[in-house]
Amino acid sequence: MLKTDILIIGSGISGLFFAMKTAKKRPDLSIVIMTKESAQNTNTQLAQGGIAVVTDLIKDSFSKHIHDTLRSGGGLCDKEIVNMVIKQAPERLQELIEIGTSFDKNEKGQWDLGLEGGHSQHRILHHKDSSGLEIEQKLLKIIRKMPNIELLENHLVIDLNTEVKRNKTICTGAFFYEKKHNRIKYIRTRSVVLSTGGCGQLFENTTNPKIATGDGIAMAARAGAEIVDMQYIQFHPTALFTGKKNPLFLISEAVRGFGAHIVNEDGKRFLFKYDIRGELATRDMVSNAISKELQLSGKDHVYLDCRHLNAAEFYAHFPVIAAHCNELGIKPEKDLIPVVPAAHYQCGGIKVDENGATSIKNLYAVGECARTGLHGKNRLASNSLLEALVFAHQASENVDRTIAEFTFSNKILIPKFPKAEQTNDYYAFNILKNELQKLVTAFYTSEERDADLAFEKIKLLNNSAIALVKDHEITIPFIEFSNMIATSLIIIKQCKEAANKQMC
Repeated sequence: MLKTDILIIGSGISGLFFAMKTAKKRPDLSIVIMTKESAQNTNTQLAQGGIAVVTDLIKDSFSKHIHDTLRSGGGLCDKEIVNMVIKQAPERLQELIEIGTSFDKNEKGQWDLGLEGGHSQHRILHHKDSSGLEIEQKLLKIIRKMPNIELLENHLVIDLNTEVKRNKTICTGAFFYEKKHNRIKYIRTRSVVLSTGGCGQLFENTTNPKIATGDGIAMAARAGAEIVDMQYIQFHPTALFTGKKNPLFLISEAVRGFGAHIVNEDGKRFLFKYDIRGELATRDMVSNAISKELQLSGKDHVYLDCRHLNAAEFYAHFPVIAAHCNELGIKPEKDLIPVVPAAHYQCGGIKVDENGATSIKNLYAVGECARTGLHGKNRLASNSLLEALVFAHQASENVDRTIAEFTFSNKILIPKFPKAEQTNDYYAFNILKNELQKLVTAFYTSEERDADLAFEKIKLLNNSAIALVKDHEITIPFIEFSNMIATSLIIIKQCKEAANKQMC
């Protein structure tokens, strides 16, 4: 039977940073990273803007960054967590720099700090408009060279296993699907770290990749971990509108920080009607303003106007965005860019403490799947990569202190479904997935939410999915769809509870 001291599920920045730090500190521990597709297929590598860090203590300060974060979170942030994360930021940034991560500098050799919505100062370090990809590549390069880390791609973790010892629930392993041999197997472990990202694929318009199906939330919930604040899904205001395409291409917040305007069908700026900060208001404010404008106009999208900006500087700062627009026949220097709000970031999730520890012993959650208390109801731009680094560090320190308390379980577990199928049911599940996306989108964006009706419709979709699965077989799309169903029900339930408290 397979076993490892630490199992990390997911290969985004939080999981990789945790693995690197822990492997360096504890070469005696074996670490396995499992990711359901290629290691680089993550939300991290799509992150354009950068990482928010106070680096200039003359123009900026920790207190200003803390204030901006608390204000963006609508009064629902944990102040102690916010304080910890922002004050740790310079140390974590230095660790990225030490492994060769490159951030842009100006002609004077100083950090070329960007400005984004909700920030009172320029404090965003970036690598052009592909900051997440730069960090991901540097971490993967280090990880692949470390002898006590095994990176297993195309390994889809299906479920966690827990046991009760001395009246405490602990996580003892996980069932996973190995695509190469088309088998479901079990791995024993002393500690599990969930780094599975978010659930953007529950919505029709999203910037999240196809893999963002809420797997970590569903697994943690089934294991008995506490899930909170899932009613807070952040919509990014400027996803490139291309009809029914999913996912949508993100146009970074930094473009507005660079000076771009948002205009309506008549070419007029309208955001100041809703917030005095205009384009530099927080994401929730800008997204809500755009949604109201679309309701008034009956149009499908508004526009991002970059035509007044210096074209050469725009192309230099945002080469990926410019190239993508050009491929679609859009020239930012002379054309308006159609944009629409899209589901972007899950602010709630698996409840963790300051060390990334969940309510289940030796089970951790880091990155977007975790609810740390940093974001409140709305994440401040470019705080996500920072949060991932800080909580990966915290979790690594805690695992180092506590892993000696946990031993491998002696139980031999045989998967209920020893074989998985990759047959022709993807089309059928895509139909079900599209229906679920319509349902969740309609519920979440409606001013009059009928949670009971949504529950019933989702259960019918789930019954249809079950009917597609043969006895004693399990299919890969069924696994993901089941996780989407479970996560949808949690969102709707917590929206209903929050509405009853007049919070949602």
